Amino acid sequence: MADAAARFRANRRKRLARLFRRFPEIASPRLPSRRRLTCSPVGWQREGNSGRLVARDSMENFPDDILIRILSEIPAEELVLVCRLVCSQWKNIIDGLDFWQTKCMQDCFMETELEKEPINWKTVYFLNKRKRNLLKNNSGEEEFDYWEDLNYGGDGWKIEDLPGDNGNDFPFEGIKKYFATSFEWCSKSQLIDLLSEGYWEDLLDTDQPNILIEDWYAARSDSGCLYELCVQLLSDNKDIITEYKSEIITIPQFSDASWNQINHTFSGYGPGVRFIRFQHGGQDSVFWKGWYGVRVTNSSVTIQP
Repeated sequence: MADAAARFRANRRKRLARLFRRFPEIASPRLPSRRRLTCSPVGWQREGNSGRLVARDSMENFPDDILIRILSEIPAEELVLVCRLVCSQWKNIIDGLDFWQTKCMQDCFMETELEKEPINWKTVYFLNKRKRNLLKNNSGEEEFDYWEDLNYGGDGWKIEDLPGDNGNDFPFEGIKKYFATSFEWCSKSQLIDLLSEGYWEDLLDTDQPNILIEDWYAARSDSGCLYELCVQLLSDNKDIITEYKSEIITIPQFSDASWNQINHTFSGYGPGVRFIRFQHGGQDSVFWKGWYGVRVTNSSVTIQP
């Protein structure tokens, strides 16, 4: 038993030494009192000329509020994968919701709409850190990379520069291109693997964060067009759990060619979601050869905090 305890202490010392070598800035953080840890990492000192870290004091001697301030400076992934394994005191702190509320405050994640009680601050933190558009190449900057199941009706898809012939500039900066359709139905899709994107099964099955879908479409001013959006939430076997399908939207000929946004939020969709399939498409309504059909760009799929 004594040998096992000694091995545990030795392993803990090694983990701490690696941690503080990687993040030396937490060795002497500013604390909310006159006392400042000006020595080497908490509970450690350097031995002789070698500089090797050796145990100086018990970690349990430091109050939780000081440890929270120190640990909150460490990246979240290191907290979960490394720091929780150091000792039971650290594990209890890191598993506590108050700790993750502190992390949210530090990273300015407190403006999230907090409609659910009690608030799982750990989930709020990780969802905010991961929040991004999960669709790749959403405006044609990389030709047709990442898009699948392309249906080339008529003369097929074409990528054009904004504003295009008989078109308007996009309402936001940074969008330079769009996908244009032809005189027969054109469609394309993209499959998102949520686990590969960094989301985990318990989060998707239990918390079921909202999934926001957005797309932008426009017509030419000299041609009418049709547009449709379909998004499916799929299981591990690619079975449909739920889907959203818009009506076929018609824009008449001689419109003002303004850009229109369509959006949908999935919520309470049930357990088992592992993939998202995003598909959109359309065509013109005058059957002119060329690319007079609906234009689409700036499509997005985001997991909401």
